[in-house]
Amino acid sequence: MERVYEELREQAIRFDLLPGDRINEVELSKRFGVSRTPLREALNRLVADGFLTFTAGKGFFRRNLEVKEVFDLYEMRQRLEMMLAELAVERASPEAIEEIRGFLEISRREDPTRSVYDLVRLDEGFHERLAALSGNVEMLNVLKDINARIRFVRWVNMERGRRTRTQGEHLEILEAVAAGDAGRARDLLQTHIDGRLEQITEAIRDGYAMIYMRRSGQG
Repeated sequence: MERVYEELREQAIRFDLLPGDRINEVELSKRFGVSRTPLREALNRLVADGFLTFTAGKGFFRRNLEVKEVFDLYEMRQRLEMMLAELAVERASPEAIEEIRGFLEISRREDPTRSVYDLVRLDEGFHERLAALSGNVEMLNVLKDINARIRFVRWVNMERGRRTRTQGEHLEILEAVAAGDAGRARDLLQTHIDGRLEQITEAIRDGYAMIYMRRSGQG
């Protein structure tokens, strides 16, 4: 069941399942070679995760991208990471900070073979490593869940060319943590995690266009 859950979750994150698409349980049972019971368990987990919806008598559907929901997730992520940065300043070891500095050296390199999806995962990698410095596993897990639910919107933003600015800001945030300056780290993260309503609205609009172009074979 875990294999089924992970694969379907990845498809939902990448919007290989279109918004509003009905999930074909018969087809999925055949594809994965599993019975309906473990498949239902995986689908119900995805409902709980916020990727699918379920309607009695109709089945499971890929959840739509809703502006207010994504805005709320960005706001929650911003506040959560600001709190985690404060804890990181208190608890991070010099060795752990150096490990992230090494990660940034790799992630900042220009590599034409990296896809936009790779770049988003590297971006998440920095934020989750920084959060891990707090030592609070439960808060880190919440952050990972939020990141999964907004990954597609971040993918759209990365397509718009935010990468250079993003990488420079990552280094500034890390140096603030290394210097023990919790206030500066919080301020930098607040600015860095830019979840303005108009920006999210535009990203979702562009994202829908990309999703449907991909389905029609034009992208």
